[in-house]
Amino acid sequence: MTRRELDAAAITDPALRAAFDRCRRLNARHGKTYFLATRLLPGSRRPAVHALYGFARLADDIVDDLAAPSTAGDRAQRLQALSQDLHTAMNGGRGSHPVVTAVAHTAHRYRIPYRYFDDFLTSMRSDLTVTDYATLEALRGYMHGSAAVIGLQMLPVLGHTAPRDEAAPHAAALGEAFQLTNFIRDVGEDLDRDRVYLPADLLAADGVDRELLLWSRRTGRRDRRITRALRAATALTRRFYAAAAPGVDMLEPVSRPCVRTAFVLYGDILDAVARDGYASVHRRSAVPLTRRGAVAATGLAKIAAARVVASAARTVARPSAGAGPSPAVRPATVVRRMTGPAVVEEPLR
Repeated sequence: MTRRELDAAAITDPALRAAFDRCRRLNARHGKTYFLATRLLPGSRRPAVHALYGFARLADDIVDDLAAPSTAGDRAQRLQALSQDLHTAMNGGRGSHPVVTAVAHTAHRYRIPYRYFDDFLTSMRSDLTVTDYATLEALRGYMHGSAAVIGLQMLPVLGHTAPRDEAAPHAAALGEAFQLTNFIRDVGEDLDRDRVYLPADLLAADGVDRELLLWSRRTGRRDRRITRALRAATALTRRFYAAAAPGVDMLEPVSRPCVRTAFVLYGDILDAVARDGYASVHRRSAVPLTRRGAVAATGLAKIAAARVVASAARTVARPSAGAGPSPAVRPATVVRRMTGPAVVEEPLR
């Protein structure tokens, strides 16, 4: 965490500053797209975002680190210890892990409900025993805790101009869209962990099952049925992005460039998978650095333009010398209302 970001967030305690810095380093190392988008937020909000991501990364590493020679029982115990540590910190005690300390501070500051973290850890525990999902409905039960609640955690940090109940479904849908994108990109890596996240009924519609995926992974050979199934999964995921899109304009203006950048870059991952011929059973597709830089530059330009507008509005609002009081002038905020079906309705299935 840079000194400027911590100062802007009014985080002064040395131990707490070190905890947030630990979270930032986790984000920079593991979440390149996410980290780049976070750079477009005001400095005062970045530490909170890094803390939320850092906690998710910490739990995910317990579950998914293939290099760790531990059993499912060992990992369950570590997740339980993490849960107890968070509970202690959320109730005013001292967390034993710096990431827990930072995320508890963030939860208190932004009034993020504890149940979101509890739901997240429940999904992480399920990864220790559940290796596939029969239907999209079953998968969404898992994604509520592993992805949707991440969007809900982020909402108070980003701020919103629409009522929370109106903005929340879009935030949850965006979390699900991001995770479905990861599932499509990481089919091969998930197979190595003995998991198939894409719904079995979606795969079966094109004649794909776990055995075919394992055969393709093992032999390096392609199969048109897998290509068709991944194309169908991509189309499904685009529908989640469409459900999430109206929520971007419901955020506070200072947060919109960050979320738009993440929205575009994660969508670009789907494009990269398509360009690679839907070969994600064999390799992980990536968005080129030049593309990531161009999208980030667009976000920076929008931030600069917004600051010019805000500065001009403040100048207009300031009364001239000797003038009487005048009403404050504020830049108009456009809030887009929900126009599509709710993300839990049948059209998304």
